[in-house]
Amino acid sequence: MSSREKTLEALKKNQPDQVELPAITSYEQSEKDNVLQFKNTLLFIGGQAIEVNGYGDMITYIKEHFGEAKRILSTIEALHPVAEIKAHYPDPHSLEDVGLTIVNAQFGVAENGAVWITDDLLPARALPFITEFLAVVLEKKTIVPTMQEAYDRIGISDYGFGVFIAGPSKTSDIEQSLVLGAHGPKGMTIFLI
Repeated sequence: MSSREKTLEALKKNQPDQVELPAITSYEQSEKDNVLQFKNTLLFIGGQAIEVNGYGDMITYIKEHFGEAKRILSTIEALHPVAEIKAHYPDPHSLEDVGLTIVNAQFGVAENGAVWITDDLLPARALPFITEFLAVVLEKKTIVPTMQEAYDRIGISDYGFGVFIAGPSKTSDIEQSLVLGAHGPKGMTIFLI
């Protein structure tokens, strides 16, 4: 018997006992708790959540806070008074001067302040990363408490491209100090509706 065969035989004899995987505990929370945790987490990671009653409130907020933006884009028809509405941008180079992008999200995750966005909600995949500021419309009732529940939810979905986005881009690599907007949006606003 070769040394290789001896090693493999020894490995076969010394296998640990099989044990069942632990049950995954569900972390049920109320919608109110999910929203509060989502808002607090998003604030902690550099974003902000604004509770609104509808698109009229969003339009007012956008005019007050982003009125100087070079170009405002959205896929949400109700925001046409303040944004250019298009379903698709075939040339990503045409997005170089976007000041604010406003898109919908399928759902949010309370524990990390992330939102899940798929390509059916984006006019171009590059848009949430190339824009100067990003705003996302999120229904409060769609916020799940944990990433475990988020992965359970996206596992049954059909999409070509999807991304979790949590707050503005950030890095601490430069002289060990936090820099927001280092390689993507400088700020992220979530409109909770």
